[in-house]
Amino acid sequence: MPGIDESLTFHPLAIAVLTISDSRTAETDTSGMLLAERLVGAGHRLAGRALVPDDVEAIRRQVMGWVADTGVDVIVSTGGTGFAPRDVTPEAVKPLFRREMDGFAAVFHQASLGTVGVSTLQSRAFAGQIEDTFIFCLPGSTGACRDAWDLVLALELDSRFRPCSLAGQIPRLRDLCA
Repeated sequence: MPGIDESLTFHPLAIAVLTISDSRTAETDTSGMLLAERLVGAGHRLAGRALVPDDVEAIRRQVMGWVADTGVDVIVSTGGTGFAPRDVTPEAVKPLFRREMDGFAAVFHQASLGTVGVSTLQSRAFAGQIEDTFIFCLPGSTGACRDAWDLVLALELDSRFRPCSLAGQIPRLRDLCA
Protein backbone atom coordinates (compact mmCIF):
# COMPACT_ATOMS: atom_id res chain seq x y z
CA MET A 1 0.00 0.00 0.00
CA PRO A 2 1.40 3.47 -0.87
CA GLY A 3 2.41 5.82 1.90
CA ILE A 4 5.21 7.22 4.05
CA ASP A 5 7.54 4.59 5.46
CA GLU A 6 8.60 6.12 8.79
CA SER A 7 11.47 3.61 9.10
CA LEU A 8 13.27 5.31 6.19
CA THR A 9 15.48 8.41 6.35
CA PHE A 10 13.95 11.70 5.21
CA HIS A 11 16.14 13.48 2.65
CA PRO A 12 15.22 17.18 2.39
CA LEU A 13 15.05 18.70 -1.07
CA ALA A 14 16.12 22.22 -2.06
CA ILE A 15 12.95 23.75 -3.52
CA ALA A 16 12.64 27.19 -5.13
CA VAL A 17 9.28 28.98 -5.31
CA LEU A 18 8.46 31.23 -8.25
CA THR A 19 5.38 33.46 -8.31
CA ILE A 20 4.28 34.66 -11.74
CA SER A 21 1.98 37.66 -11.50
CA ASP A 22 1.43 41.19 -12.76
CA SER A 23 -0.68 42.09 -9.73
CA ARG A 24 0.98 40.53 -6.68
CA THR A 25 3.82 41.92 -4.61
CA ALA A 26 6.06 40.17 -2.08
CA GLU A 27 3.62 41.33 0.62
CA THR A 28 0.45 40.14 -1.16
CA ASP A 29 1.82 36.88 -2.58
CA THR A 30 -0.24 34.50 -0.44
CA SER A 31 0.29 31.55 -2.80
CA GLY A 32 4.07 31.84 -2.76
CA MET A 33 4.00 32.31 1.01
CA LEU A 34 1.86 29.21 1.46
CA LEU A 35 4.17 27.08 -0.69
CA ALA A 36 7.28 28.35 1.13
CA GLU A 37 5.69 27.67 4.52
CA ARG A 38 4.46 24.22 3.51
CA LEU A 39 7.78 23.03 2.07
CA VAL A 40 9.80 24.29 5.04
CA GLY A 41 7.22 22.80 7.42
CA ALA A 42 7.68 19.46 5.65
CA GLY A 43 11.43 19.61 6.33
CA HIS A 44 12.64 20.76 2.92
CA ARG A 45 14.89 23.78 2.32
CA LEU A 46 13.63 26.93 0.60
CA ALA A 47 16.34 27.31 -2.05
CA GLY A 48 15.00 30.58 -3.44
CA ARG A 49 11.94 32.68 -3.86
CA ALA A 50 11.15 35.14 -6.65
CA LEU A 51 8.28 37.05 -8.19
CA VAL A 52 8.27 37.83 -11.91
CA PRO A 53 5.64 39.38 -14.21
CA ASP A 54 3.52 37.40 -16.67
CA ASP A 55 6.20 37.70 -19.33
CA VAL A 56 7.68 34.75 -21.25
CA GLU A 57 11.28 36.00 -21.16
CA ALA A 58 11.16 36.99 -17.46
CA ILE A 59 9.78 33.57 -16.55
CA ARG A 60 12.39 31.74 -18.62
CA ARG A 61 15.26 33.81 -17.19
CA GLN A 62 14.29 33.01 -13.61
CA VAL A 63 13.59 29.33 -14.27
CA MET A 64 16.84 28.78 -16.19
CA GLY A 65 18.81 30.60 -13.49
CA TRP A 66 17.55 28.07 -10.97
CA VAL A 67 18.04 25.15 -13.36
CA ALA A 68 21.72 26.17 -13.64
CA ASP A 69 22.03 26.37 -9.84
CA THR A 70 23.16 23.00 -8.44
CA GLY A 71 21.67 24.07 -5.10
CA VAL A 72 18.11 23.81 -6.50
CA ASP A 73 16.51 20.36 -6.85
CA VAL A 74 12.93 21.36 -7.64
CA ILE A 75 11.07 24.49 -8.76
CA VAL A 76 7.44 25.11 -7.86
CA SER A 77 5.76 28.00 -9.64
CA THR A 78 2.40 29.58 -8.95
CA GLY A 79 0.42 31.70 -11.39
CA GLY A 80 -0.05 32.16 -15.10
CA THR A 81 -1.66 28.78 -15.79
CA GLY A 82 -5.20 29.96 -16.49
CA PHE A 83 -6.88 31.34 -19.59
CA ALA A 84 -6.56 35.08 -19.02
CA PRO A 85 -4.76 36.83 -21.90
CA ARG A 86 -1.64 37.42 -19.75
CA ASP A 87 -1.41 33.78 -18.52
CA VAL A 88 1.72 32.56 -20.33
CA THR A 89 3.43 30.16 -17.93
CA PRO A 90 2.86 27.04 -20.09
CA GLU A 91 4.05 28.89 -23.20
CA ALA A 92 7.17 30.05 -21.35
CA VAL A 93 8.12 26.81 -19.60
CA LYS A 94 7.01 23.86 -21.73
CA PRO A 95 9.43 24.59 -24.61
CA LEU A 96 12.27 24.21 -22.07
CA PHE A 97 11.26 20.67 -21.10
CA ARG A 98 13.40 17.63 -21.65
CA ARG A 99 10.46 15.56 -20.42
CA GLU A 100 6.84 16.36 -19.52
CA MET A 101 5.21 14.73 -16.49
CA ASP A 102 1.73 14.12 -17.89
CA GLY A 103 0.56 12.32 -14.76
CA PHE A 104 0.96 15.41 -12.58
CA ALA A 105 -1.82 17.31 -14.36
CA ALA A 106 -4.13 14.29 -14.12
CA VAL A 107 -3.48 13.77 -10.40
CA PHE A 108 -3.67 17.51 -9.64
CA HIS A 109 -7.03 17.82 -11.41
CA GLN A 110 -8.37 14.76 -9.64
CA ALA A 111 -7.37 16.22 -6.25
CA SER A 112 -8.66 19.66 -7.21
CA LEU A 113 -12.00 18.27 -8.40
CA GLY A 114 -12.77 17.40 -4.79
CA THR A 115 -12.28 20.98 -3.60
CA VAL A 116 -13.36 23.23 -6.50
CA GLY A 117 -15.43 20.89 -8.63
CA VAL A 118 -15.38 21.27 -12.39
CA SER A 119 -13.72 24.69 -12.02
CA THR A 120 -10.50 22.66 -12.09
CA LEU A 121 -10.93 22.69 -15.88
CA GLN A 122 -9.87 26.34 -15.86
CA SER A 123 -6.32 25.37 -14.84
CA ARG A 124 -3.49 24.44 -17.16
CA ALA A 125 -1.33 23.10 -14.28
CA PHE A 126 1.56 20.98 -15.52
CA ALA A 127 4.97 19.61 -14.60
CA GLY A 128 8.12 18.33 -16.21
CA GLN A 129 11.87 18.20 -16.17
CA ILE A 130 14.32 20.77 -17.50
CA GLU A 131 17.76 19.15 -17.60
CA ASP A 132 17.75 17.36 -14.18
CA THR A 133 15.50 19.89 -12.42
CA PHE A 134 11.84 19.12 -11.86
CA ILE A 135 9.34 21.97 -12.15
CA PHE A 136 5.71 21.99 -11.06
CA CYS A 137 3.60 24.86 -12.42
CA LEU A 138 0.52 25.52 -10.32
CA PRO A 139 -2.39 27.95 -10.57
CA GLY A 140 -2.07 31.28 -8.78
CA SER A 141 -4.83 30.77 -6.23
CA THR A 142 -3.83 29.98 -2.68
CA GLY A 143 -6.42 27.19 -2.58
CA ALA A 144 -4.97 25.52 -5.68
CA CYS A 145 -1.47 25.72 -4.20
CA ARG A 146 -2.77 24.22 -0.96
CA ASP A 147 -4.39 21.35 -2.90
CA ALA A 148 -1.27 20.77 -4.97
CA TRP A 149 1.05 20.71 -1.96
CA ASP A 150 -1.14 18.91 0.57
CA LEU A 151 -2.68 16.35 -1.76
CA VAL A 152 0.12 15.69 -4.27
CA LEU A 153 3.55 17.26 -3.78
CA ALA A 154 3.98 16.68 -0.03
CA LEU A 155 3.89 12.94 -0.66
CA GLU A 156 5.63 12.77 -4.02
CA LEU A 157 8.58 14.90 -2.83
CA ASP A 158 9.02 13.00 0.45
CA SER A 159 11.90 10.54 0.04
CA ARG A 160 10.15 8.10 2.40
CA PHE A 161 7.08 7.74 0.18
CA ARG A 162 6.69 4.25 -1.18
CA PRO A 163 6.54 2.49 -3.53
CA CYS A 164 8.77 5.26 -4.90
CA SER A 165 9.19 8.99 -4.46
CA LEU A 166 10.16 11.49 -7.11
CA ALA A 167 13.00 12.39 -4.73
CA GLY A 168 14.69 9.23 -5.98
CA GLN A 169 15.02 10.83 -9.43
CA ILE A 170 16.97 13.84 -8.12
CA PRO A 171 20.58 13.19 -9.23
CA ARG A 172 22.07 13.29 -5.72
CA LEU A 173 19.39 10.89 -4.43
CA ARG A 174 19.09 8.44 -7.35
CA ASP A 175 19.84 5.40 -5.20
CA LEU A 176 16.70 5.92 -3.09
CA CYS A 177 14.33 4.38 -5.61
CA ALA A 178 15.82 1.22 -7.00
